[in-house]
Amino acid sequence: MPKQFLVLFDGKSLFQETVERNKEISNDLMVITNENQYFLALDQLEELNIKFNSQNTKFLLEKIGKNTAPAIAFAALESNEEDILFITPSDHLIKNQEKYKKAINRAKELAKKGYLVIFGITPAEPHTGYGYIEAKGEDVIKFHEKPDIKTAKEYLKRGNYYWNSGMFMFKAGVYLEELKKYSPEVYESCLEVYKNYIKPITDNQLRITNMKEIPDISIDYAVMEKSDKIKVIPSNFEWNDVGSFDSLVEETNSKEAIEIDSKDNFYYCDNENKVIAAIGLEEYIVIDTKDALLITKKGQTQKVKEIVNQLKTTNSPLLTTHSIVHRPWGTFENLIDENGYKIKRIIVKPGKRLSLQKHFHRNEHWIVVSGTAEVQVGDKKYLVRPNESTYIKMGEIHRLSNPGKIPVVLIEAQVGEYTGEDDIVRIEDDFKRS
Repeated sequence: MPKQFLVLFDGKSLFQETVERNKEISNDLMVITNENQYFLALDQLEELNIKFNSQNTKFLLEKIGKNTAPAIAFAALESNEEDILFITPSDHLIKNQEKYKKAINRAKELAKKGYLVIFGITPAEPHTGYGYIEAKGEDVIKFHEKPDIKTAKEYLKRGNYYWNSGMFMFKAGVYLEELKKYSPEVYESCLEVYKNYIKPITDNQLRITNMKEIPDISIDYAVMEKSDKIKVIPSNFEWNDVGSFDSLVEETNSKEAIEIDSKDNFYYCDNENKVIAAIGLEEYIVIDTKDALLITKKGQTQKVKEIVNQLKTTNSPLLTTHSIVHRPWGTFENLIDENGYKIKRIIVKPGKRLSLQKHFHRNEHWIVVSGTAEVQVGDKKYLVRPNESTYIKMGEIHRLSNPGKIPVVLIEAQVGEYTGEDDIVRIEDDFKRS
């Protein structure tokens, strides 16, 4: 569950905040993401109910991530040469909208003249977690890697150093020209994939496959640190990339807790009714969610990456499946997952239906809680209403649909020797999934 989709700030996610912040600045929206996040992003866009729609919103779905240089190359290839692209990560928290728009407008002026523009954030502290841009006015002198604390303090003292925000603006054609000039291998491999391995799924959804040969490289290394067409916009709007739980502490309030001999702690829990109590804790961060508990000292939360690396060695499902999973037809949440059985809550959107499918290793019991479900088993179709249930035998071809105008909510009990998500054979699917 990428951080940009977590609902943490005034009932919205960072992704939603990013879209809303730029809805009046941009004519069109292009979302570049991993294909596994497509339906999650789509659901969050639908919640906003703003002008972006299938006519001016496009999704480029990557099979595997290859960093920012290739991702932006695909966006540029999918655009007209003269289109001005504003590249922004979807996990930034930005305040001072007027100052933000002022920086955007100046960047647009420079982009029209053929420059590759980067936004440099006026540093508020000697931060060691960001790269820095050394500049003279709007001219970039040099890019600097993340410094140690002594060097970061020196940068602040000099005053002409800015945090590298990872936000860019340029013409699509100019970026491709510079990419071809300074990183030809990246350019040629992206062009090859774009010409031969992009599969249209819908009018506004393109799936990018066969990406293994594309180099994994950032736009900074591939282009920005090499080109002589770079300009920087010194920006003084409030900016936070929320890159760690320490930065989250700066931007949101702690959940109330019962504390004994404890102080200066931060608590987050996704269960509003859970009581948190602490004894003898000082300057700790406690993050409690349905599938994981993190306890860390403040100032050390960047080491979460080391925990993720350890989880990779055990093939932990934490890395691939969130407790709530988004699908094109709705969502499901794993409530209990034990050996031999699994309990889910399934929500099907109005007018949507799951694939026509079968399972080899499990039986399924469905109990409708609200809405009216249409169930197909073999050639037979019937309705299941609230407080009614049905049973699907192992191996039977079946489908669940919502023909009504309100969501269908049901509880599914799976019983069998194997209840993994890959025990699905799709026979027919509205969303062209295999």
